[in-house]
Amino acid sequence: MTEIALYQPDIPPNVGTILRLGACLDVPVHVIEPAGFAWSERSFRRAGLDYLAEATLIRHGSYEDFCAVTAGRRQVLLSTKAQVHYTAFQFMQDDILVVGRETSGAPEEVHGRVDARVIIPMRRGMRSLNVAIACAMVVGEALRQTKGFPFAL
Repeated sequence: MTEIALYQPDIPPNVGTILRLGACLDVPVHVIEPAGFAWSERSFRRAGLDYLAEATLIRHGSYEDFCAVTAGRRQVLLSTKAQVHYTAFQFMQDDILVVGRETSGAPEEVHGRVDARVIIPMRRGMRSLNVAIACAMVVGEALRQTKGFPFAL
């Protein structure tokens, strides 16, 4: 099953939106701490609406903890520094899609440990998309390729 991992997220509404995405598509969401905000359901309520109770959330105290728990699974990092377009990448059913911090992306430690990196091609001069939008685009492609949508198409 495709899963999402948020590396030290900074913005609670983005986490809420991604938790809602995970709930709707039956995709578990890992949060790798520390987060850049005080953790509370109230922080996510507006973006997550009433979907939060349906989301599968797994919290990890550090990137090392996350790697230990998910050992043997392929980590695919969404990055503006990648060379492979996400639509050209061959996703596998048990991939974990790693999303960096909204303010600074993923550090070199993460870039060095992931199994693959993918990029969303954008118009020249644009830096990046909102992390929740980027996550949704790539999750959709991964689920399409692996026939992982939770309903028959």
